[in-house]
Amino acid sequence: MTPGWAQGSRRTARGIRRAAGETASGREHLDRWEDTGPLDFTLPPELEAGEPPEARGLARDEVRLMVSHRADDRVIHTRFRAIAEHLRAGDVLVINTSGTLKAALHVTRADGTPLELHLSTRLPAHLWSVELRRPGEPENGLEGKRGTLPFRDATPGETLRLPDGASAMLHTPYATDRTASPDAHGVRLWIATLQLPERWQAYLERHGFPIRYGYVTKEWPASAYQTVYATEPGSAEMPSAGRAFTPELITALAARGVQIAPLLLHTGVASLEDHELPYEEEYRVPAETARLVRAARAEGRRVIAVGTTVVRALETVTESDGTTHAGQGWTNVVVTPERGIRAVDGLLTGLHEPRASHLAMLEALAGRAHLQITYAEALRGRYLWHEFGDLHLILP
Repeated sequence: MTPGWAQGSRRTARGIRRAAGETASGREHLDRWEDTGPLDFTLPPELEAGEPPEARGLARDEVRLMVSHRADDRVIHTRFRAIAEHLRAGDVLVINTSGTLKAALHVTRADGTPLELHLSTRLPAHLWSVELRRPGEPENGLEGKRGTLPFRDATPGETLRLPDGASAMLHTPYATDRTASPDAHGVRLWIATLQLPERWQAYLERHGFPIRYGYVTKEWPASAYQTVYATEPGSAEMPSAGRAFTPELITALAARGVQIAPLLLHTGVASLEDHELPYEEEYRVPAETARLVRAARAEGRRVIAVGTTVVRALETVTESDGTTHAGQGWTNVVVTPERGIRAVDGLLTGLHEPRASHLAMLEALAGRAHLQITYAEALRGRYLWHEFGDLHLILP
């Protein structure tokens, strides 16, 4: 199975992993899920968190937490710093230690058009998948809520000017499906190479800035987009389900007997406008994490994922009988109700937009009826959405 970004070239990664026992593609599963009508609702603009909780006078762990139990549809409203009351000794809490890059850069086309270049994923052979975005119109007359929109008029072979004499060349459209062709709306993601005056990490540190969308009203420092346990930079956007953890809270959980197990999955850019299929992403599940997950499941203890990225990584290395192994590489696994979930019993996650593909994963874990109940509760309770918003803990 050749990665969509590797058409016509030697395969330089360890390959794309489809979890054992799967026959249908993620695209087929997601299409069938969409045909049944994904969870849809109206999200009021005022419920889109436009600033970190710290700017609202809250500590990281003072965001709200909705705890829901699948077995009886019970819903509890609390604060995140009380999460220990809903976990127990022996639970395995799996976290994603990928750090967030300053993945946005100012670029200029040859005709002088200013754009933003969002670096989505660093690929083998010094390639990147990238997205071009253009300034949007100010929302409700507020210049700060301008945001950006996909720029779909770039051309293969085009060179873009970057700061400090650097450049980016667009080569070919990125395709998650090798049989797919760019749609009538043009190309959103490209395969590109960067010509930089220094190592890419140092260049992004000097010239990059965190990716943000229209609901975030101003620029915030890179530290606002990092989890406290991030160890290896590589994500275009923050694995935000873990943002509310503090060192003190993690220590308290460990003291209660909750086991913390790390893995790595570098996230690419979101698809806010189109809700596209999740892209291929690099992951690494250590042997010790796989062992902790296997032991918990064998002993009837709970495995709880912190974020959809953790679910994707674990599902990639979990067999159809529920056995989880260590592994690393690239994953194109898409979790849907039809496919099901094999590796985890619970999930800590943010609140997702209407019809977002991540809702398919939540439905696979909790069922449509439970999601309808909990999202109605979140809307009624004025919970906040997105990376700076509130959180939802789904338990058995």
